[in-house]
Amino acid sequence: MNAASWQHTTVLLHEAIDALVTSTSGVYVDGTFGRGGHSRLLLERLAPTGRLVALDRDPAAVAAASAGATRVDDPRFSIHHANFADMPALLASLGIDKVDGVLLDLGVSSPQIDDPARGFSFRFDGPLDMRMDPTRGESAADFLARADERTLAEVIRDYGEERFAVQIAKAVVARREGGHPVRTTAELSQLVARAVRTREAGQDPATRTFQALRIFVNAELEALEQALTVALALLKPQGRLAVIAFHSLEDRIVKTFIARESRSEFDRRAPFAAPRPVRLNAIARIKPSAQEIAGNPRSRSAILRVAERTAVA
Repeated sequence: MNAASWQHTTVLLHEAIDALVTSTSGVYVDGTFGRGGHSRLLLERLAPTGRLVALDRDPAAVAAASAGATRVDDPRFSIHHANFADMPALLASLGIDKVDGVLLDLGVSSPQIDDPARGFSFRFDGPLDMRMDPTRGESAADFLARADERTLAEVIRDYGEERFAVQIAKAVVARREGGHPVRTTAELSQLVARAVRTREAGQDPATRTFQALRIFVNAELEALEQALTVALALLKPQGRLAVIAFHSLEDRIVKTFIARESRSEFDRRAPFAAPRPVRLNAIARIKPSAQEIAGNPRSRSAILRVAERTAVA
């Protein structure tokens, strides 16, 4: 498969940008650029005085925005190879301390899934990598080669919600101890298919295991919690946070964060102190239309949650 054939259809494109943009002259952050569908529409909505800062952990996404036919050539736009933890320092280096909106489109982009060399999908045989940033960290294959059975089972159960996690972990370890560690997507997919006795109709037996390893290798849930905290601190009053999640683990974190920051709470350790102020107001929960799901089945599990920063610091 060549690069030209990798197509990416942006999920909840208009819904996300409609909810996010409240000031056409504002400053916005696309924290998960991907292939830039949201960024391009956002730029169309911005006035000449507006500004968009995009970042992505994947060097391939940054390269796509910076060169060739997919380049975003707009003086209001900049793209950076960075993760969520870098966001405050990155914006400060650009002379930005507060923003009007932050967009997070979570999960894996179609070019990542459809490139066998990245190892995200059981549909193509390739090296079992799964790193969103292949320049750093441990690949999924390296993790499977070193982790003990208990750790493997916990990761597959907790991040994949896989009820056969123990059986899969035992199979991985048995294969490794037999001198044949799992190194490719096809090897893992076949191993899981033998270990998983039943599966929901229409779902590949390896789906949950691949999800679990990807989330773990990229520390996705920890990164999401960090991103939400950072975004809240960066938002101006009436600034918007828009997050698109694709599975229940992500969406639960987003839902819980917005709910917590939408309440005024007393610190029981300091009963005479003023309560913590409400910092967010929940605005919307949006799912793809039937038409969008028909045209892009990968959108079927997506949920967009939108919240607005209150005027209270």
